[in-house]
Amino acid sequence: MGFLEELSWRGLLHQTTSPEALRAHLQTPGRVGYCGFDPTRPSLTIGNLLPLMLLQHWQRAGHKPIVLMGGGTGLIGDPSGKDSERKLLSDDDIEENIAGQRRIMERLIDFEGGKATLVNNADWLTKLSYIQVLRDVGKHFSVNAMIQKDSVRERLHSREQGISYTEFSYMLLQAYDFLHLRRTMNCTVQLAGSDQYGNIVAGIDLIGREFGRADGHVDAYGITAPLVTGADGKKIGKTERGAIWLSSEDTSPYAFYQYWLNCSDDDVENFLKWYTLLSREEVEVILASHQQAPHQRAAQRKLAQEVTRMVHGNDALVSVEHASTALFGGELRTLSEDMLEQVFADVPSSSHPRDALGGEGYPLLSLLAETTLAASKREARQFLEAGAISINGERAHLDHHLTTANLLHDHTILLKRGKKLWHATRWR
Repeated sequence: MGFLEELSWRGLLHQTTSPEALRAHLQTPGRVGYCGFDPTRPSLTIGNLLPLMLLQHWQRAGHKPIVLMGGGTGLIGDPSGKDSERKLLSDDDIEENIAGQRRIMERLIDFEGGKATLVNNADWLTKLSYIQVLRDVGKHFSVNAMIQKDSVRERLHSREQGISYTEFSYMLLQAYDFLHLRRTMNCTVQLAGSDQYGNIVAGIDLIGREFGRADGHVDAYGITAPLVTGADGKKIGKTERGAIWLSSEDTSPYAFYQYWLNCSDDDVENFLKWYTLLSREEVEVILASHQQAPHQRAAQRKLAQEVTRMVHGNDALVSVEHASTALFGGELRTLSEDMLEQVFADVPSSSHPRDALGGEGYPLLSLLAETTLAASKREARQFLEAGAISINGERAHLDHHLTTANLLHDHTILLKRGKKLWHATRWR
């Protein structure tokens, strides 16, 4: 299956330039294509995972990916999808962010032996003089056409913010990126989200002015993916606790796994197509099995396994699946200290003096009233008598006293009411 056909069945193909010429162009293996990323943070979110999937499919189709880090354009900021001016970053900030993002990308794209390349557009943009840009680039752009771009037009009509000349010039710089990569690396294809289509066309036009047009045709192409959302219309990767990140420092592998595991039945088919490398036949088998027993959530489990393995590695996947089993099976003592912290990072917690666990120990009845699990000792008594309270996954009784023997990794005791309500007590 060719690259465009692969994107099409996955729902990742939105539009292309010169469709017939592009298909013919991609018949030759080893074509060079690039996708740009803004180094605004040292990590990436799962919103950035989609363009990375495009590059994975590009590489699997036998072509060479270029990851373009916007170290130069990141100093400016793309107005697309933004309702205000971006904060301008320092050179040191951008360098640190590029290094952090590269570590993530190396898990997803094979850079070994020059199979893929990472470049920073600061290497050429910062060497251009203002006069050179006006003379060699700016003269080819019509302001009339530029202000018709949606991202620019919306900002022009915003009296409070407007758009600065700096951000207005972004299109020229991105177009120049495509021209530079065409000159220096024979890059003929730009891959991006559909909001970048205007910038892509501007770059193709600039390439045509330098390289000429054979029979009215420019040997440069654009391919865009749709700007995807969940079935509820909301942006993917945004939760009540914030964004889902691709680095374990910002989102733990356990929380990452749980995000995919908890996706809705309405989303799971698209997510399997968008965010995994499973074949069409494999996806169809998984979905057929899921439809027969949706309550078992087999499709969500397979999705969580595939994406977690791809982003965090197989060892992390084994750990989070062990944690899930331990959590529901009551074997919490088998969890490592790091995994214990990951699993219970977001549950309510409280701190208590370790000395209180000495002697006969601390009465569970009293402790429950100090947590989010019971509003009073009377309520705590009712829960205990009903057998609704557990300590570290094991059912507790009314007269239970907590001692240091109950500590997990010498500092934590986990309390649960019912099936899902947890409270972590920390003893220092």
